[in-house]
Amino acid sequence: MRKKHVVALMMATVMAVSVLGGCGSSSSSGKSAKSSSNSDEKVLNFGCAMYTDGSVNTAGDENGGWNAMRYGITETLFKFDDNMEVTPWLADSYTVNDEHTEWVITLKKGLKFSDGCDLTASKVKECYEHLKEVGPSGSAKPEKYLEFEATITADDEAGTLTIQTTQPYANLMGQLSHPTMGIVDVEHTKNFDNGTIGTGPYMIKEFNGVGVGYTLVANPNYREDVPYDEVNLMYMGDNSAKAMALESGQVDLVENITNVADIQKFQDSDDYTVDIAPGVRCGFSWMNFDGVLGNKTLRQAILMAIDYDTICNSKTIGGLYTPGFSVLPSTLSYGYDKLNNPYTYDPEGAKKLLDDAGIVDTDGDGIRELDGKNINLRYISYENRLLNEFSDAHTQYLKEIGIGVTAEYGSSDDQWSKLAALDYDFNNNNWITVGTGDPYAYMANWATESTYCAYSNEEYDKLFNELKTEMDPDKREDLIFQMQQILIDDAAVLIDGYYNSSMIYSKNVGYAKIHTADYYWLTTEIVPADAE
Repeated sequence: MRKKHVVALMMATVMAVSVLGGCGSSSSSGKSAKSSSNSDEKVLNFGCAMYTDGSVNTAGDENGGWNAMRYGITETLFKFDDNMEVTPWLADSYTVNDEHTEWVITLKKGLKFSDGCDLTASKVKECYEHLKEVGPSGSAKPEKYLEFEATITADDEAGTLTIQTTQPYANLMGQLSHPTMGIVDVEHTKNFDNGTIGTGPYMIKEFNGVGVGYTLVANPNYREDVPYDEVNLMYMGDNSAKAMALESGQVDLVENITNVADIQKFQDSDDYTVDIAPGVRCGFSWMNFDGVLGNKTLRQAILMAIDYDTICNSKTIGGLYTPGFSVLPSTLSYGYDKLNNPYTYDPEGAKKLLDDAGIVDTDGDGIRELDGKNINLRYISYENRLLNEFSDAHTQYLKEIGIGVTAEYGSSDDQWSKLAALDYDFNNNNWITVGTGDPYAYMANWATESTYCAYSNEEYDKLFNELKTEMDPDKREDLIFQMQQILIDDAAVLIDGYYNSSMIYSKNVGYAKIHTADYYWLTTEIVPADAE
């Protein structure tokens, strides 16, 4: 996830959303599993990571949008299937003109928010305009949800939303599937930080505090049966805590345990089910071009010094990452197999490259010097999807060729603030690469106008600008292929590998699944064991 802005905590406790709503909360066609006896209530205890103080504010904080959708609170007009193809969700269908500048989206009929209000085209327009108006603080684009200026018209009688853009838009449906586009009842939401009202199967009963979690309950207005009456969403800061909580029975379900030994133990036990999905995430470390890593020879030697295959197949990482050398995973259709990697593992070659460039150790302390100073790189990372373990491994490999590294491992907020301020040499991340079903927004990370690492390449920028308006899928793939090769040739990015997401659950749960796009955690697919 990408941290945009920390939103101030407004209140520690939120009452049931139905109380906050202004349309009444009587059940429509949907119903929960709740019976007349409290002892028969279906309760799920879910252990997961916390991002951005647990905010579910889709407009003020991008992580908040992810949280709201992952917790089953919000939904978007469209969503991604496991092939990352766009499918309707709250929308029923859409049409687009030949110029790709006007879309008419027809909403499904009879949908409601959890507060009982009807989901209308005007409500969707109001949500999008709120998103545009609020945006994250400091955003370069107030219209953060769209790449181009757009106007929106709502027709409640016809149940349609018309979006017109000033330029051709290749991937609007994918953008409308992103978690930040989750539809919220803006009119009746009183506390956007911890009380967002959405259309999802679950709604907020109580925010239990930063670092603690939420109590969610079934949305009585949902369009289908909701499997659980209540979900206790518990924040757990590290992988060992998740594993111990699952083993002790404190929780029934966890996401993304990244201790290989723990995963193997659960896989070997008949009491647990492990669901692992090859994802579309890339673990990578930014290299700050505004510092010592602006030296290309140094970057080339660094890439040659690290054995990615060994790291990804180690006892620490094994099975959770697939090794690779490009910013886009090898499972995507952007020509990975045709890319040329000139910086394969060759530590002796790396040493020679540095020696020939005069980047040598002159005082015998084991650390090479550049411009008369020891090379001691600041490596910023945080406890998320094995990033610290990769950073530790990279540090050891670089030590072997005389490159010093100092690790700074803190919180995700700390990692983000230092990234945004260019206050690092390495900054390790794990990002979804096709968050809108297309890598355009992700590849923007290395365009001069939007990079976080001071990288600039005229040819890359030219291709990126062509990608903005290119409609032909084959031509888009070719542009993205070329952009990948430029980044590889420039030794611009240190790749960890391609992450495989997971969910693990006990026998109390009948079925759960992790999706390729890890936006969808608490869904109606997750059911109690006796409802399987």
